[in-house]
This record gives sequence, C-alpha cells and structure tokens, in this order.
Amino acid sequence: MKLSKKGEYALKAMIELARAYKKGPVRISSIAEKEGIPKKFLERILMDLKKVGILKSSRGAGGGYELAKAPKEISFADVIRVTSGPLAPLRCVSKYAHINCPHEKSCGLKKVMQDVRNAVATVLEREKFGK
Repeated sequence: MKLSKKGEYALKAMIELARAYKKGPVRISSIAEKEGIPKKFLERILMDLKKVGILKSSRGAGGGYELAKAPKEISFADVIRVTSGPLAPLRCVSKYAHINCPHEKSCGLKKVMQDVRNAVATVLEREKFGK
C-alpha cells in the first residue's frame, strides 16, 4: 500500500466531517481552507467518497458534505481503498483487487506480503473516524 496524496487529503477531510457529524453539512471551501487542500482536488475526492456511500451531499445555501453513516462505522481502510487502492503491497495477496499470478504457489514473497497486508489491514480497519 502506498498512501497517495488523494488518500491523505481524504483522511484529513473525513476527520473534519466526523467532527461535524450531526451538525449539518460542511462546505468544501471550509475543509479545503482548514486543511490546506486544493478545493477542486477536494471536490473530486469527496465525490468519489459519495459514490461509494461514505458521504452524502446537499445543495444550496446551507449545503455541503456530511457523513452518510456514523463515524464509528467508517474505517480508515474504507477511505484508503477508495482513494489510494488496495492495502496489499502486491495484487496477488489483495483481498479486494486480487490478480492471479502463475508463480503464486512457489513464490517466496507471497507469505511475507500476506502478513504485511494483514497487519496493515488490521490497523486501518480498526481505526474509525469516531470512537
């Protein structure tokens, strides 16, 4: 797993949205300014998170983005998978983006990379945006 800039910004935005949970929508410009994220880039990130049901949005004067479910139901892993891709360091050990490899049965890397994936996934799936 490599955390992309998109993933980093998504996590920062999600922390802000979790802090505002049940207080109404938060404007993109507010998050962008507070976290130092380019507004247009943040807009695309939040739209991606909305497409998978992590966020919801509303238009108008009081509009913006807010969490679609409770912060304690959203893990860091959920957000990273959407914005940065699989948690696994190699696709052949990925649970969600697995690709077959002709050397899987004899590969000397597979076991170690599975352990890495499992350790990373354990930490990121345990970490939620609300306790």
